[in-house]
Amino acid sequence: MSSLTGDFPPGSFLAKLPERSRAGLLGLGTLRDYAPGKVLLREGETTTHAFVLVAGFVKVTATTPEGHLALLAIRAAGELIGELASMDGQPRVATVTCAGRVGARLVPQAEFRRFLAGHADVALAVGSSVAGKLRWATRRRVDFGSREVRIRLARVLLELAAAYGTPGRGGVEIGLDLTQPELAGLVGAAEPTVHRALAGFRHAGVVGTGYRRITVVDRARLEAVADG
Repeated sequence: MSSLTGDFPPGSFLAKLPERSRAGLLGLGTLRDYAPGKVLLREGETTTHAFVLVAGFVKVTATTPEGHLALLAIRAAGELIGELASMDGQPRVATVTCAGRVGARLVPQAEFRRFLAGHADVALAVGSSVAGKLRWATRRRVDFGSREVRIRLARVLLELAAAYGTPGRGGVEIGLDLTQPELAGLVGAAEPTVHRALAGFRHAGVVGTGYRRITVVDRARLEAVADG
């Protein structure tokens, strides 16, 4: 399991915590190794534990009213998942599936709540994290109904870069192993449409792309597109 540990992406929940609080949170629960495709949480179930991701990343999906599977988000190492049900005891609102090998600490509800009660800074950070996820979900619902695909794509890329980006000489590389269908799912558009929008950004020198890799080359121009 030692190979699963390491630095957390800039902007992730754990990366933003003070070192002592981060160490305390990483001492909770049981450290486990999960295989690709393993379902950690299932939509509608009544479990109440939380996970602290320490390596790899997961996909968050939910079923639409029409019965389709929608990709809601990607969560990478350094993030909490399942904390909402652990806090309010309500059924899970989404399914979380491992995308590749994942290392995570499984934290029982009682232990999670005790820790938050004794660490006000972490409790506040958890509240802010939940609020941020709700804002993300709200923005995406609004965007899907009122914004063209290139604007939605620009906003998703900027938010992924802010959460999981690593600055380099060529720009900010988004540290997630995303396929084009997965990116299209996050944007909420057909894969060919997202592919054309991404190609337009690449030809304009706004982003760089490689195999499952995207680099934000010109953040200012991408922000101009995102502003609509």
